[in-house]
Amino acid sequence: MIADELLALAHAVGEPRRELVILAEGNVSARLDDERMLVKATGSSMVAATRDDLVECRFAPILELLDDPRAFEGGEGDARVAEALLASRVDQAAKRPSVEALLHAVVLTSGAAAACHTHPVSANGILCSDRAPLLTAGALFPDQIVVLGTRTLLVPYVDPGLGLGRLMRHELRVFADRHGALPKLVWLQNHGMFAIGADPAECLRITEMADKVARILAGALAAGAPTFLPDSVVDRIDGREDEDVRRAALAAR
Repeated sequence: MIADELLALAHAVGEPRRELVILAEGNVSARLDDERMLVKATGSSMVAATRDDLVECRFAPILELLDDPRAFEGGEGDARVAEALLASRVDQAAKRPSVEALLHAVVLTSGAAAACHTHPVSANGILCSDRAPLLTAGALFPDQIVVLGTRTLLVPYVDPGLGLGRLMRHELRVFADRHGALPKLVWLQNHGMFAIGADPAECLRITEMADKVARILAGALAAGAPTFLPDSVVDRIDGREDEDVRRAALAAR
């Protein structure tokens, strides 16, 4: 059942030793159908999340707010966001969805089936610096390409809420138009990252690999400067038959 898969993802990324989230940071989601999603409630701990912490929401009220040119950030605008999130709940007695449910609605209606948002110590050490663009500058090692694809996306900082939801939607559309598919990973400057997958299990693999990428990049920067793989090598690895077999094997676990 998708709720169990989503909780397994939340518990995995919430493990303190991983340093991906602490306290009530982060959220997970999964698309139920074209009209609904499950998303973690605000204030809930990932590692301790239960079924009561997953809120079933309809996309329509959230997308209508994003599309409303009269809606704005701050003050009464923030109140409208809160109202839309509460109205989106299928069960009006359910907990309040996280404000980042806006991002999850955008991702899940853009073609993804699941998403995982975390604030890794490793990634934020770079995302909170002037070296953040290096996270999307190229691939450092082969397994990065196998799990994350050939390109990831960096989104400039915007406060979580309406503005970030709109910016994320725009950036995902531009990326998909340019590359023919959504990114597996979105880095959010001064904030964290979003894993975008076909299911919660893929979101965990993406999150784990992104954490490794950030750690290796930090190590390369400490040693001197990162050496990215040439584009020809990246394209060859991405298209190799044996790497497709590895992807399939990972997905089957």
